[in-house]
Amino acid sequence: MIRRFYDWTMRSASHKRAPEALFAVSFIESSFFPIPPDVMLIPMVLANRAKAWWFAFLTTVGSVLGGLFGYFIGFALFDIVGRPLLELYGALDQFHAFANQYNEYGAWIVFIFGVTPFPYKVITIASGATALNIGVFLLASIASRGLRFFVVAALLYWCGPAIRDFIEKRLGLLFTLFVICLIGGFAAVRFLA
Repeated sequence: MIRRFYDWTMRSASHKRAPEALFAVSFIESSFFPIPPDVMLIPMVLANRAKAWWFAFLTTVGSVLGGLFGYFIGFALFDIVGRPLLELYGALDQFHAFANQYNEYGAWIVFIFGVTPFPYKVITIASGATALNIGVFLLASIASRGLRFFVVAALLYWCGPAIRDFIEKRLGLLFTLFVICLIGGFAAVRFLA
């Protein structure tokens, strides 16, 4: 089934309605779809590098709006499904402790996992379930998703097809290393201060 979704996504990247499909894939990937929008963004930018920034913008907007939908899923379904299950297992107090800790670092959690290959939908739904401040969620989502998709578009714009294989194989690793360096920098500043 995943392979069918992947094949559909790749076929859609070359269709005349590809920008609309890119937006739709970006939206649904942020809440439930298993294939990341990079699968469409990469071939679309390579096919029309002059529109790289437009495609990155569409991907970012679709992803952030889809993230808001994922947030709503977590927020709405928590009371319907999550709370009764936690009460049944006597774990509601532990969840509240988790939610408080999640909300304390929520902006960083959303930002970090928004640029890494970790499924963003997990973060959007968890943010809703823990009732993370929606403004914090939105700003962190815009920053992280924008960074991720504009970096991909920029690399493709400047380097062209030669960078495609590198991006597809190592993008997750690069963003993960970036996040590790970012966290390490903050930890060093905090430790040295």
